[in-house]
Amino acid sequence: MKSKLSTLAMTIVLGLSGATFSASAWAEEGKMVGPVTKITIAADGKSATAILKDAKSGEAATLTVTDTLTLDKFKDKRIVEGDEIRARWEKDGKNTSKSFKKTAGC
Repeated sequence: MKSKLSTLAMTIVLGLSGATFSASAWAEEGKMVGPVTKITIAADGKSATAILKDAKSGEAATLTVTDTLTLDKFKDKRIVEGDEIRARWEKDGKNTSKSFKKTAGC
């Protein structure tokens, strides 16, 4: 009887943990390759918005950038308007950037 009860409890725990992991894995992600059309750095310097134009469809996407590495690249002009970028972001209402990199090697 104890083994059946412990097996049932373990099954419930594993099922709930799997459901929690699956919900976070289903978060939508956007991807795009195209030129930057506009970069606006916030006054406090802790965030920026970048508008990318998709090279395939021509659609524009506004991304919020908060990682310090990319912000530093904006500030010292290593990434400027016109550069071709490969970007990934979470579709969370603010389009928070997960990856923002130049496509060219040099």
